[in-house]
Amino acid sequence: MEDSYLTSNGPFSTGKIMDPENFFGDIKKALEQGKLLNVISEFRKMKERLSRASVSIAVTGDTGNGMSSFINALRVVGHEQEDSAPTGVVRTTQRPTCYSSSSFPYVELWDLPGLGATAQSVESYLEEVKGSQYDLFIIIASEQFSSNHVQLAKAIQRMGKKFYVVWTKVDRDFNTSALSESQLRQNVQKNILENLQKEWVKGPPIFLVCNFDPFSYEFTDLRNVLQNDIFNIRYNPSLETLYCICDKSIEARAFYMKDRELTQYLQGALPTGDAEDLQGCLETYQNLFGVDDASLQQVAQSVRFGEDVMKYRADMKSQNFRIACQRDLGLRLLMCVAVKKFLGFLGCWFWYGLFNWVISGFQHLRRRRIIEVIAQDTKIILRKILEDYMSFL
Repeated sequence: MEDSYLTSNGPFSTGKIMDPENFFGDIKKALEQGKLLNVISEFRKMKERLSRASVSIAVTGDTGNGMSSFINALRVVGHEQEDSAPTGVVRTTQRPTCYSSSSFPYVELWDLPGLGATAQSVESYLEEVKGSQYDLFIIIASEQFSSNHVQLAKAIQRMGKKFYVVWTKVDRDFNTSALSESQLRQNVQKNILENLQKEWVKGPPIFLVCNFDPFSYEFTDLRNVLQNDIFNIRYNPSLETLYCICDKSIEARAFYMKDRELTQYLQGALPTGDAEDLQGCLETYQNLFGVDDASLQQVAQSVRFGEDVMKYRADMKSQNFRIACQRDLGLRLLMCVAVKKFLGFLGCWFWYGLFNWVISGFQHLRRRRIIEVIAQDTKIILRKILEDYMSFL
C-alpha cells in the first residue's frame, strides 16, 4: 500500500471491522457435525478477512504540539515530500485529514485539528471531529501536559477507547535540561501520570520521541506497542464472539446428545453393561464431537503447530474411560465400588429384573456425564488450537 492521504470530515464509514456474526454460520455448522478440521478451515478464512479490516487511529492534542510532524515521523515521511502532512508553527490542520502508510497496512492515521486555547469544550471538540468513530487515540504533548490534555484523556477514557501519550521534542528537552536523560524521562512520565490520576484517568502507555528522528528514543517501542494494539483491535472482538459461539454450539450439541440418551432410557433401550460398554460409548461420543484420535490427527496435519495439537490430547480428561474416571469427580462417584456393589445387588437373579430401571438409570447418568466431560474437553482443545493459530500470524 502506497503512502497516501485523504481529507474528509471524519473516518471512512466503510472498511471498518466487520460484524463478526456474518462469518460464523459455517463454523457453527461444522461444530454441529463434529468436524474440527472444517472449523479450522473456516477460521482461516475469517482470519484472512479480518487481516484487511480497517483500523482508525486519531492523533490529537493542543495546537503547536507537533501532531502533523508526528504523523510524518510515524510514517517515516519527510516534511518536504508531496504526501507529507503540512507542518508549521501555527495551526496547519483545519479539519481531520486521513493518511496511510505501508508500515501499517489497512490503518487510517487521522491528523485532527489541535484543540487549541479556545473556549471550545473537549466534548464539543470530540463531537466535531467525530471522536467516537476512532479505534485508538494518540495524545501529543510537549513542554507541558496541560489541562486540555487531561480533559482529552478523561473524555477518551469515558468513551471506552484506548489512548497513548506521546511527548514530542524530547531532544530539545534533553539539550536544555540539567537533569540526566533518565531523570528527565522519569520527571516527564511522573508529571503526566500525576495530572491524569487527579482526574481518575488510568495511566496510559507514555512514549518520549523526537519527530525529526523517527528511529531514535522511544519511537521503536511506540511502533511495536502500536502494532500489537492494532492486532488486538482488529481481531479480539471477533475472536471473543467466535469463542462464545463455539462454546454455545458445543453445549447445544451436548444437550441434544443427552436428550437422545434420555429418550433411550425412557424407552428402556439402554443396556446395563460394564465399563467396557462405557469405553465404547466414550469413543463414540469423541467421534461425534470430533476429538477422537483420527480427527485430531487430521487437524494436527493441517496446521504448523501439529505437535502441540497432539499434546492437547494428552491433557484431555476423556482420553479413555479409565482416565476419565480418574480425572472427573462425577464419573469417579458414579463408578465407585459402593455404587457397583449396590447395582450388582439390584441385578441379582432373584429380583427377576425388578430394579433394571434403576440400573439403566445409573447407566444413563454415566453416559450423560461422559457427554459433559467430552464437551468440556472439546471447548478447551478448540480454544487452544484457535489461540495457537492466531499466534502463528
